[in-house]
Order: sequence, then C-alpha cells, then structure tokens
Amino acid sequence: MINQTNVHLGNVRSVIRELFEYGKKRKAEIGEENVYDFSLGNPSVPAPDEVRAELVNLITNTDPVALHGYTSAQGDFSVRKAIADDLNARFKTSLSADSIYMTCGAAASLCITLNALLNAGYEVITFAPFFPEYSVFTAHAGGTLKAAECDKNFQPDIAKFKALLTDKTKAVIINSPNNPSGVVYGENTVKELCAALKEHEKKTGNRVYLISDEPYRELVFDGVYVPFIMNFYDNSIVCYSFSKSLSLPGERIGYIAVNSAMENDREVFAGVCGAGRALGYVCAPALFQQLVKKVLGKTADISVYKANRDKLCAALTEYGFEVVKPDGAFYLFVKSPENDATAFAERAKKYELLIVPADSFGVKGYVRISYCVSPQTVEKSLPAFKALAEEYK
Repeated sequence: MINQTNVHLGNVRSVIRELFEYGKKRKAEIGEENVYDFSLGNPSVPAPDEVRAELVNLITNTDPVALHGYTSAQGDFSVRKAIADDLNARFKTSLSADSIYMTCGAAASLCITLNALLNAGYEVITFAPFFPEYSVFTAHAGGTLKAAECDKNFQPDIAKFKALLTDKTKAVIINSPNNPSGVVYGENTVKELCAALKEHEKKTGNRVYLISDEPYRELVFDGVYVPFIMNFYDNSIVCYSFSKSLSLPGERIGYIAVNSAMENDREVFAGVCGAGRALGYVCAPALFQQLVKKVLGKTADISVYKANRDKLCAALTEYGFEVVKPDGAFYLFVKSPENDATAFAERAKKYELLIVPADSFGVKGYVRISYCVSPQTVEKSLPAFKALAEEYK
C-alpha cells in the first residue's frame, strides 16, 4: 500500500480548486462571459510593461546556455544580492545574498521553511481565517497547525493567541494582507504579537519563529501601511512570491528571507538549504530569477483591484450583505446570510456566481469573493448578486 495521506490529498482537491475546476467546466458549457468566477486568486491585471520588455531583452541578448542553465541550488548570487539590497533599502534591514533562498513561489517557500524548522510533534500557530494549505504544509513537515481566533475586525486576538502557546510551539504564521479577509494587521497588533512571543521565550526558554507569508505585500489601497516583520522581531522569516505583485502566478517565482538579526540565522539558513535539497526545491526557474532582478520595485496596476473592491463593496452592502472592507490583497470576506456558508455558495451557483465557503479557512459563516477579475465581470455579476440577495429577504 502506498502513502494513503497523499492518495487522499490527490483525490480530494481543496474547496478553492474544486470550485475553479467546476467553473472551467461551466464556462465550456455556457460561455466564459456567462460565468462569474470569483473562486481563485488568479490576477487578471497584466504584468507591468517592464516585465515583457525585460523578458524579450533577456531572451534576445543573453547567452541561452547561461540563461537556461542551472543556478546555485539556493539561487543565482546576483539575484539574491539584488533582492537583499532592495529589502535593505526599503526596510532598513541588514540582509545579505546569503539571507535569501530563491523558490518556486510562496507555497514552496512555506514548505521549505516549515520543513527546516519543525521536528515531529512540534506545533505551529496561525490566525483564523487562514489559507487552508497551511494545514497541509504543516502536517507534511511533521507538525500540527493550531488556529487562534481573531477579533470582530479580523485582527489577531492576542489573549487567545497566548492561550495556545506551549513548549511545543515552534513557529507562528501570519499573512498580512490576509487571504481571505483582505485585512492588514496593524502595527499595534504586530507589536503585541511580538511582545507575546518574546515574553513566552523569556518565560520558557522556547524560541518561536515568526513566519510572514507575504504574497500580497504590495497589494494595499488608500496608503495603508503594512508593517515589515523583521523590523519588529528578530526570529523572523519572510516567505515571498512575485505571483501577485507582478501578475506572474504561473511562473512560480519567489524567495525566503531569513532575518540576519536572528541569533542563529546561519543555522536556520542552512536548515532552509537542507530542506530545499530534501524536498527537491533547488534552483528556482533560472529565467525568472533573472527577470525579477531587473524589475524589483515594479507592481502591476492595482488600481483595477481597488475599483473592483469599491464597486463590489458598495453594491453588496446596498443589497444587504455584510462585507468586511479589505485594506489589501484582492478578496472580499462576506458574511453568509444563512449559517451554512456552503449551502449559500451552492445557492449562488444558480446565478452562475462562484464564491468560496470559508469553513476550510477556519471561520464558519463567511464566503470569500476573489475580485482579481476583469471590471466587466464585476459589472455583469451585480444583477446576479442582487437576485441572490433577494432570496434571503
């Protein structure tokens, strides 16, 4: 018999992916323009013009053997140095090229980091709502994921977080801007969280690593400030992806940054390199390593997402839905008008609305609406949302 845990994961897709596959089938049946697919966080905004220009330049003017050949296992030195220099300039950190490990996106970053840190029996804490695959990644690394509740504004509840800390706690994962709520954890929240971890370490001698999952770092609206975790906590690791900021989700390129202020940063970075080796996550795509080096600081046109957010928030509120207005990312978290969010999402399918029930995100009674779609899709979906709302009046 082969590994039945993996058989189960292969046979049972995540709720998000299941809905995405249903959407593809439905679009083939009735036409893509007639399905309002808010399931997947798949950017509809094209990559910045500089991305295409640099790709053409790299392919045209670079020796193909060098361009498409293997890099060092942890990534090309010049790429890692450029990323470290960029972070240092933006956030006043002291990272070096050997603080950076290039990865195939944020999922690989998280898997590598968790496998580097965890031994069997260790615990990881995150905050609900959270990206469901955290459970899968943690379990594969031999750990157990525990979710702390947030307050009514979906900021972490520090008292409830403290109650989950034990001598088995090895890591905490935060995700801000958050998937699925779009909430940005404020500076006071971050300071209180870090203070709780420092207090725990002082009391127990147990060092806890703070992992910041940051694929949406640049996707914020109205000048909202996103605290950079390395400025607040030494034992911190950033897992980043260019998928959302550059609209390159299918290219799978990101990095791990290990805080150089960490007392044992060399040991942790070696653990990251070893976990990448053991998992086969070495030498991230060479072409896209070179690309991101050239376009650091560039971001896709997020004004489209802001316009989508504002239109949907206003319309859904007018129709009677309770909406959490997001500060960033490209998700709306909407309270289900019935207790069973799955039943609500199923009812939405009658109107060709594909929305994700949030039970697997650790919060019942909500749905996630991914508004990284075209403005036309948002506009055309509004009568469907209105008709859905009428069913509950």
